[in-house]
Amino acid sequence: MNLNNPSFTIFYSIEEAIKAYRKLSLRKIETVIPDITVDQALVLQLINEEKLTQTEIADLIFKDYASMSRIIALMIKKDFLLKETDKNDGRVSILKITKKGESALKQLVPIINQNRKTALEGLTSEELENLKKMLNKITQNSKK
Repeated sequence: MNLNNPSFTIFYSIEEAIKAYRKLSLRKIETVIPDITVDQALVLQLINEEKLTQTEIADLIFKDYASMSRIIALMIKKDFLLKETDKNDGRVSILKITKKGESALKQLVPIINQNRKTALEGLTSEELENLKKMLNKITQNSKK
């Protein structure tokens, strides 16, 4: 393996796989909800599953806080989310999914599940588990 050429590194392959998956996801999502991005769909899913702060969501989807603020602002403008001030702590904002957001989420879940199934087609459970372990090792090594 020629490590001097970036296209021959494992990191290139990882990035290529991520970008291919995101393109697949966006193509499929746009057929049902043309005005939503992959990141916005992720935000809807995360807010639906747990009460998370904007900062926690940013960390989970690997976005800096300024980008997360822009994503949230756009989602509010598109009427997918509402942002309310916490009654107990005026410094805290609470994100809530609107009716339009709930409708979008119902349409998105089957598409997201199918996208994952398509991307992972032909991989065994053992291969997926090994891949996850290897990627976790790379992550841990990179945090040293």
